[in-house]
Amino acid sequence: MGKKLTIYLIDGAATGPRTIEIGNWSGKAVYAHRSSLSKIIDRDEFDRPGVYILKSTPNSDNFSERIYIGEAENLKNRLKQHLASSEKDFVELAVFVSKDEMLTKAHIKYLEAKIIRLAREAKSAEIDNDKTPELTTLHEADRSDMEYYLEQIKLILPVVNFMFLVPSVYTPIDDVSTKHAQAIDEKEYLLKSKSADARLIETEEGFVVLAGSQCIKQVQSSFANGYLKLREKLIETQVLVDNGNFYVFRENAKFSSISAAAAVILGRSAAGPIEWIDTDGVTYKQNQQLKFSSNDHLKN
Repeated sequence: MGKKLTIYLIDGAATGPRTIEIGNWSGKAVYAHRSSLSKIIDRDEFDRPGVYILKSTPNSDNFSERIYIGEAENLKNRLKQHLASSEKDFVELAVFVSKDEMLTKAHIKYLEAKIIRLAREAKSAEIDNDKTPELTTLHEADRSDMEYYLEQIKLILPVVNFMFLVPSVYTPIDDVSTKHAQAIDEKEYLLKSKSADARLIETEEGFVVLAGSQCIKQVQSSFANGYLKLREKLIETQVLVDNGNFYVFRENAKFSSISAAAAVILGRSAAGPIEWIDTDGVTYKQNQQLKFSSNDHLKN
């Protein structure tokens, strides 16, 4: 089922500050670059309680963003404090408030704690928060409302290129009907060499190297820098762990392409579609050709 997002460009510029709303949702998001904040900070949204997310340049080359998550009963006052402080060198921010002023201090503290937890679990960005707050106790109905609110936050953030809640690890869903919906191809693909022994599946979220897969330790001198950074990120977040003569995937790891998965495992450039083979010895490329030729035959 689709979702309707309404994006309003506050100053009419495509790269300027904007508000984002979702149909039948009582919440509202405001996004801006730091340089634009002074133009919009007197808007009504910033006088309300809410959660805010600051994006900065990462300290590590292995990540694309550094994130700080906070809450405030008056967003304007808190953000002015951050602007005056040298500790928060953020370049972009997103804030989330309620249009009907339903958010209380307990609500925003709950949202802050949940977002920090999800951000750490996603392993997709540097998280600047020193601590993970305890979840505030909410009544069942309020907790349900905040979980729904959180789902809308997760939907909106990638729209403004805040990717820190998009997991770099893959967690399969237990529900059988949903599992089938997640799987694009139920085949399991294998990649084996002298020091590598890996398994991979394709899902709606991308290509997933399964936990327990083994990865070559040494990389070739010609190894592409982008793949090297991806590998180092997996090591830094302990998705890949040292096991003596090789690395082991401790968790299911998502990759945007099948070649990236092969390259990280083999420590060299790799043509993923022909490196990965199924249990019958058929390559991923051959299976794709068979699949699409079958679809064309059915159409005819």
